[in-house]
Amino acid sequence: MSNPFVVEIKRLPGSDGLPLPQKMSELASGFDLHAAIEEPMTLAPGERALVSAGFALAMPAELEAQIRPRSGLAFKHGITALNSPGTIDADYRGEVKVLLINHGQEPFVIERGERIAQMVFQLVPQVNLTEVEELGATVRGAGGFGHTGTR
Repeated sequence: MSNPFVVEIKRLPGSDGLPLPQKMSELASGFDLHAAIEEPMTLAPGERALVSAGFALAMPAELEAQIRPRSGLAFKHGITALNSPGTIDADYRGEVKVLLINHGQEPFVIERGERIAQMVFQLVPQVNLTEVEELGATVRGAGGFGHTGTR
């Protein structure tokens, strides 16, 4: 196994006593994020809210962090991350927050310390865009939005 990337994490005020992001199993790809809120927060059906995760990051330029929904919250309650995956760029130093939405039928109460999302780190390749007059042809061509199937 190669050497891991070092990602610095800073606990922010209001997160005292809460766990920092953590993997819940040895081979999990995501770090669970906890709600760093002072009081319970109720999300009505269709309502969205930014929920503090209580920390900020500094990561190498080769990485991005993606904020993704937790499958259990989505399945059981219809709670998901609205801009999924949300991207945290390597040069961002602000507080990590999760944009949650309630797609369920009932109000959902978010409790302090509840696991609300997961954070997955991904490599970001260096890319140079080159403007050209024509693009190379493919069998698919410009077909999209259901072009390759009947549904």
